[in-house]
Amino acid sequence: MSDLDRLRLARTEGVGPVTYRRLMAQFRTAAEAIAGLPDLTRTAGRAAAPAIPTERDATRELERVAKLGGQMVFIGGEDYPPMMALLPDPPPVLSILGDVTALHGRAVGVVGARNASANGCRMAEALAADLAAKRLVVVSGMARGIDAAAHAGALHVGLTVAAVAGGLDQPYPPEHANLQARIAERGCVVTEAPFGTAPQSRHFPRRNRIIAGLSLGLVVVEAALKSGSLITARLAQDAHREIFAVPGSPLDPRCRGTNELIRQGAHLTESAEDVLANLPDDPRRMGVARNPLFARDVADGFAEELELWDEPPDPDFDLKLAQTRLLGLLSPSPTELDELVRRAQLPAPQVMAALMSLELALQVEFTPGNRVVRL
Repeated sequence: MSDLDRLRLARTEGVGPVTYRRLMAQFRTAAEAIAGLPDLTRTAGRAAAPAIPTERDATRELERVAKLGGQMVFIGGEDYPPMMALLPDPPPVLSILGDVTALHGRAVGVVGARNASANGCRMAEALAADLAAKRLVVVSGMARGIDAAAHAGALHVGLTVAAVAGGLDQPYPPEHANLQARIAERGCVVTEAPFGTAPQSRHFPRRNRIIAGLSLGLVVVEAALKSGSLITARLAQDAHREIFAVPGSPLDPRCRGTNELIRQGAHLTESAEDVLANLPDDPRRMGVARNPLFARDVADGFAEELELWDEPPDPDFDLKLAQTRLLGLLSPSPTELDELVRRAQLPAPQVMAALMSLELALQVEFTPGNRVVRL
């Protein structure tokens, strides 16, 4: 299968990770999916065909990534991160700068506040260094504060991965350009954003999903009650990964989120040993999240989720009725997919087919963590 075709499909207007997955399940090749898109969008009620990048556009992006020293990997390829592939909405394509094998090791995410305390940064750096010394890959988001401290600690002794919100050529924050270069030398930088994309606030949840998706477990060092770090923790929980939290003073607002995670059942974490004692070897073999709060039968759960995405609906089902019912249930606030299926009172394959058509019609969008919003 051509990388150019897969890249063109992934960059097509209205084709997010979930719709990409269903299109590939339906058409089997990216070229056939691209050829079938005009008819699908008309069926979805959209008059104009979606904007599909040309082969020249896709070639240009591949060349720009290669010129920077990077590469692109596609879902289904041998270089694609195996932990990421377990997600129900894995990015179809990842741009990588550095050693792609760093995405295949046992990894732990370490995240926290950007306006972190000195003690919080010290804890994150020491924790990351100890985890890296045990040959774990430390994954973080290259933000100021806890993220930067975690990368710095891991770089002392081992490997680290930075998930970024923009293109590989757009280090963010700008003062971390040197840090990004160091990480690329001792690990890798990864993004699902197209080359040249300037990071915006709407890109960060997808960046957070990459952190959660690559990691067996996620450690939160400092986080306010409403913060991006807690969004990452929720995404990690949705992906059935272990959750760890470093306790802090109840007088410090930066610690209220981590203390709340502990209250909900996350592992209280004071050292790397607390992480190592509760980290599974491989979720595909033994299941992730043995803590009762986050436990589920992972072996069956993953299979059920994958069937939900790929199973074709009854060809005679009423697509317009399903679309109308779903649009009535959706709003600009994210709705969990399981809740949507339950309230729609339709078979899951019909819901998924209708949602795919609505995304192609630019009426809904899938967001990280199995959620859907109405546009």
